[in-house]
Amino acid sequence: MVIFGPALVMPHSLLPTDPLHLKLNQETARLNWAELQRFFAAGLVVVIDDTLDLIDVAVAFTNDEKVLVQHWIGTGKVAKASDADAESWLTNNARLWTVVVRPWILVQQNKPHTSVAANARFH
Repeated sequence: MVIFGPALVMPHSLLPTDPLHLKLNQETARLNWAELQRFFAAGLVVVIDDTLDLIDVAVAFTNDEKVLVQHWIGTGKVAKASDADAESWLTNNARLWTVVVRPWILVQQNKPHTSVAANARFH
């Protein structure tokens, strides 16, 4: 486990070599905002701050890591998309990094560099 701050511990499942992490990484796509608007209208779009790894957050959502997710929500790093977000994305014809963690659509403006080492070997 990896320690995040004084009381947060990253579960093994958030490590980049975990099978779920690898699966969600492969399911990540860049989509135009126009393709996501209907999900926003249904209240299903969740914005992930660019300082977080989109896949780490998706794994935490999938595994119901409540303490970690609540921490991100409490610090404003994870939030439901706002009307201001939607308006900005529409105006700028934004393309967002997207991954589905039912029922949520997690989106991020700029996906940070993957944490999987370039020379990692998978068996």
